[in-house]
Order: sequence, then structure tokens, then C-alpha cells
Amino acid sequence: MFSWRRFLLFVSVLMALSIAIVACGDDDDDDDSGDTGSDTPAATATSDSGDSGDSGDSGDSGDSGDMESFEGTVTFGDYGWDSAIVHNRVAMYILEHGWGVETDSVSGETITLFQGLVNRDIDVSMEIWVDQQPQFEPEVEAGTIADYGPNYPNSIQGWWVPTYVIEGDEERGIEPMAPDLQSVDDLPEYIELFEDPEDPDKGRFYDCIAGWECQRVNESKFEFYGLDESYNRFQPGSGAALATSLVSAFETGEPWLGYYWAPTWVFGIVDLTMIEEPEYTDECWDAIQDEEGNPTGEAGCAYPSVAVHKSLNSEFEAEAPQAMLDFFDAYETTMEQNNEFLLYMNENDIEDHEVAAIWFLQEHEDLWTSWVPDDVAESVQAALAEESIP
Repeated sequence: MFSWRRFLLFVSVLMALSIAIVACGDDDDDDDSGDTGSDTPAATATSDSGDSGDSGDSGDSGDSGDMESFEGTVTFGDYGWDSAIVHNRVAMYILEHGWGVETDSVSGETITLFQGLVNRDIDVSMEIWVDQQPQFEPEVEAGTIADYGPNYPNSIQGWWVPTYVIEGDEERGIEPMAPDLQSVDDLPEYIELFEDPEDPDKGRFYDCIAGWECQRVNESKFEFYGLDESYNRFQPGSGAALATSLVSAFETGEPWLGYYWAPTWVFGIVDLTMIEEPEYTDECWDAIQDEEGNPTGEAGCAYPSVAVHKSLNSEFEAEAPQAMLDFFDAYETTMEQNNEFLLYMNENDIEDHEVAAIWFLQEHEDLWTSWVPDDVAESVQAALAEESIP
């Protein structure tokens, strides 16, 4: 049985979005007026994970090194989801206020910005969903881009219920509704619990957003598991609508069954338990869709985790001072921290990603000061002391 909060406590140092399993919704607004909560998942294969946290190694005790000789602007790629843009703003704030380096960002869609990284239209990508980018490893091997390791532990996605559905919530006076629910094999027994109000003879499963790849994956899984006979796949019109369905159910203590991913602000509010599926294998995943991406109904297994890395254009890497490269190499966060700043944006109606970045830097000083030399940390701390945010 997989409880999200237990999962974060145990795995946040091991694991790290729309896109091979989903199409990330892109925010093309250069002035940071994005849709909060628009983080979207991606997945096509398993990959590695990294360790990070607020108690990392202390920063170098030396000075800012050879940064004074660096001239030019460091350009970041603003993908269309919140976590990527916030990470950009965190890095930009440190470069600007810690080293006095000019920065810029370019908004665009995932494929376009990745090609921009290869072509050096941008210098830095703080979030590369590695297995969602089939050209990532070939370009690293070709020497056009450099892999700077995980930004945060592997992203996850799956089928979930609020934990109180299985365990109850004594503090809220909620009794367990399905104490024996563990796996997809159990779901036909709980049609009445998850009753579809528009078709009471079947249960309702809140599906992935129409048009995202996970929609096709779930369709194939449903057929393979035989759940299409007992459940309707209800497709919300947007990520916001899916979030609303889950949070509304949580606030009223009602049952809810559906697909979700992390990182996202929702996991900062709702404790979720993942429904068990057969273990992921490459063979299973390849059989879920045909070569054209159509669901086959011939296989079903758990979603893979997807590595989320940082990457630099190789020409930029060759020109950048070692101190800057050390900073990008050291930059690493946890899934919990990502969920926290996304929740902060949602709860405070924050549309400016730099505000979220400042909040992150103020909340996690022990973490980011381990990424930079002491004198740089002092300069950033002085700038943060002048900031006033919600």
C-alpha cells in the first residue's frame, strides 16, 4: 500500500509533468503570468534518481572564483509549467544577485525549447524530463548538450485514492470506506463507492486530460484490466478541473478515484494512496501503445518514473566559469520542496514565478547556500532581506 506522505518521507531523497505520457501545457507568457498549478507529467521509461535536501553539504568557503571574467547573458528556457519556471527564477536570482550575472528567459513549447538548447538559442534548461525527450541522450553523446544531473527526484504518476478512503481519518471523523482496497484487481468490488452520478451502474474514474498521452495509456490499461466493463473514464477539460474534482472531494471527505502526477500543489493538500498495478517493465510499456501511439488494450502495468535533469548547452558550458558550472551541478531539490512552492503559488494566487522563487530561497536557505560559495550566499541573502512577498 502506497501512502503519498509516507512515500515522500521515505523516497523524496531517491525519486524526482506535460510529453511522452502527457503533453505539457505551455505558458508562452514572458512576463511570468502563467497558470499556477499547471505542472504536467511526462513518462516513457524508467531512469535514475538523486539525493538532495535542506541538509546538504555546506557551500564552498572560498570566494566567487572566476565569475568576474564572464561576460554575456545566461538564457534559460521557460517551459510551460510552473515548476520549470520557478527553478529558472531561483537560478536566475542567484546568478543576478550573487554574482552580478545578467540573465534572460525564453518561453516556448517543450520540443521547441529543447531544440533551442541544442542550437544554443538558450543556454540552460533546469527541467529536462529525460525519458520524455528521446533525443536527450543522443544529444549528450553527440556533445551538443551536457547532462548536469537531477534537479529533483523522479516524477511519478499513477492511479490514486485519498488515503482516508482506505484508512479513514479519525481527526475528521471519516471511517474507512474501502479498507481492503489495494490493487486494480479490487476496483470492480467498489463500483458503488465510486459511483458515476451520470451512470449509477458504473463507477467513475477521473481520467487524464483529453489530448495528453496518459489518456491513451489509461484507455489501454482499462481495456487490459477489464475495468471498462465496470467504470467510466471521466475526462476533465483541463488540469485545473481535474485538481478541483480531487480537492473538492477531499474537502467534503467523499470518495475519489483517478489519475494524478507529481510534483503538483495538490499533493501539498491531499494525502493520496496509489492503487497497485503490475510492476512496470519495458516490454509491458512498449505493448500498451502501437507504433502510432494508439492504445492496444494488450498490456497494463504501473507508470514509470521519469528522471528530471538539468542540462546546459555545451558551447555555453565551455565558456562559463567553473564556479557557475559548480552551481548548476550542485543545484538539486526534493519532490516535497517542489510540491510546497507549487502549493504556495496556488494558495496565494501567485502568478509571478519570481515571487515563488524568492519564497523558496527564503524558506530553504540551508539548501541553496550549499550550492554556492560563502560570499555569493551573503550577497543573495542581502538581496532577499530587502524582498517583501505574500
